[in-house]
Amino acid sequence: MHASVTRKPEARPTTAVPPALAGSFELPTRQSGATFLDLATPTISDLGERALIERITARLGTASWLVVGPGDDAAVVAPERGALEVWTTDVQVEGVHFDRRLSPPDAIGHRALAVNLSDLAAMGARPRAALLSLVLPAALEVQTVDGLLDGFLALADRHRVTIVGGNISRSPGPLIIDVTAVGSVRPRRILTRSGARPGDEVYVTGRIGDAAVGLASMRQGGSAALAAQETRYLRPDPRVRAGMLLGANRAASACMDLSDGLADAVRQVAAASRVGITIEADALPVAPEVRLWNEQEGRDPIQAVLAGGDDYELLFTARPAQRGRLRHVLKHLSDLPVTRIGIVTRDPRTVIRAAGHEQPVPEGFSHFE
Repeated sequence: MHASVTRKPEARPTTAVPPALAGSFELPTRQSGATFLDLATPTISDLGERALIERITARLGTASWLVVGPGDDAAVVAPERGALEVWTTDVQVEGVHFDRRLSPPDAIGHRALAVNLSDLAAMGARPRAALLSLVLPAALEVQTVDGLLDGFLALADRHRVTIVGGNISRSPGPLIIDVTAVGSVRPRRILTRSGARPGDEVYVTGRIGDAAVGLASMRQGGSAALAAQETRYLRPDPRVRAGMLLGANRAASACMDLSDGLADAVRQVAAASRVGITIEADALPVAPEVRLWNEQEGRDPIQAVLAGGDDYELLFTARPAQRGRLRHVLKHLSDLPVTRIGIVTRDPRTVIRAAGHEQPVPEGFSHFE
């Protein structure tokens, strides 16, 4: 972890870093009697840049392949033998990707890493390392940063991700969390968007439409009936194991995660593979409460779940001849529903079929539309 303005702190030997990402943090607290700022709610400005960096690096773990970790100008990482590296990056901007009035700090931190792990899952990669950059308003409370790290590091620990460094800078406006994640995958296990062929079957993991309804519910004050959907938005569950199994068993011909909605993923996979895709509306895995909520809001439930984003499920295609491989994967994903929702076609159109009628798949989310 290094700063962008002042000189970086001296490097610390990696052996001095606590061996775990979660459960062994020794942070100053009022209860422990350790030194703490003599303020009720200290801010980032009160704490100072160097102290904040030390506060964060004290919580980071290490790994045998991490040669030089946080505290130097850059991390030094030994590559995994026989594997290729998979890199992805994503940024979460307050007011665009999250609202601090609705999302608790730990959920913001969880989400910042989850969206990156979802990208690695879509490539069939095993997560390995991450860089965390924080752009912080000076008036932001230190406890908010602590909470953000709680969520971020808990998810990192769950997926054995080592935080190898990052950056801290001041923001004159919103809170921004920028993450770069690195995974590894064997050459023949890589999943891409471009492998779908006519006749392939189209599948999706989990359920769709939950996150969009969860967010809308929270904006209206929240609902106990939609608590599961609200959790799906706040703390998405990246399908890392599913992606790794699909890649390792070569069971999928193409794959993409659902960050900007199922409709967007269908269009993206079809375009990359130069094929068409037909989706069966009746096959879509949608929770009854999501259908009901959309109907009560005067929306077409099918169009709404197709266009809604933030589910972070996986859309993938599979050859009929590889159903045996897919069955093997599904046997190891017994706790995760996987649903066949359509077919890849030679006709280049992307359509949704409902009650015998076809209509174009709607556009997905776009930041600039």
